[in-house]
Amino acid sequence: MMAKLRKYLIAGLLVWLPLAATVFVIRVLITLMDRTILLIPPEFRPENMLGFSIPGFGVIVGITILLITGMFAANLFGRKLVAFWEAILGRIPLVRSIYSSFKQVTETLLSSKSKSFRKVVLVEYPRKGAWCMGFLTNKGIGVASKSSGQDLMSVFVPTTPNPTSGFIVMFPAADILELDLSVEDGFKYIISMGVVIPDDLAKNNLINAKLAQNQGGS
Repeated sequence: MMAKLRKYLIAGLLVWLPLAATVFVIRVLITLMDRTILLIPPEFRPENMLGFSIPGFGVIVGITILLITGMFAANLFGRKLVAFWEAILGRIPLVRSIYSSFKQVTETLLSSKSKSFRKVVLVEYPRKGAWCMGFLTNKGIGVASKSSGQDLMSVFVPTTPNPTSGFIVMFPAADILELDLSVEDGFKYIISMGVVIPDDLAKNNLINAKLAQNQGGS
């Protein structure tokens, strides 16, 4: 009897926990974007002009601001103004470091031409024989391995179940196995603590094939 109750309880949690987490994240994002309505003068806000508030109006305002900013920054005058603004920020010691770091990370993640976070890889970490899934973030960083003489590559090895934290480890190219997996499937595998196995990984036995290929080439 207790075993059945436990089974039903777990089945219920599997239904409600992902749903609750999804609703929570979406609600937080909408609440944050909804606050952009504070940029509008009080007399022009819907509750004052129409007599009632419009749910999600702040989200529309936030998206509109992003689109207008993007259109402005994409033209010649906008680019010059942004460059002038960044030059001013570059003269402020503490602000310069924070702004440039966030800008580089943002450009790397959002740029369509960027190759960062486009490859799911396997690396032996934290020791030989223990394999970790990670994401290739940079190729040819200009540092060579003393043992092999090969250029090192940067790999982000995330923690589970929170992939926003992790380690940056530099490996020679020969020690990195690139997997034919999407970044999304890689994150699913990591966030689920290895419970959710991507179809490509399970059907094609991809890891074993890659390991055999690597051993055969060594």
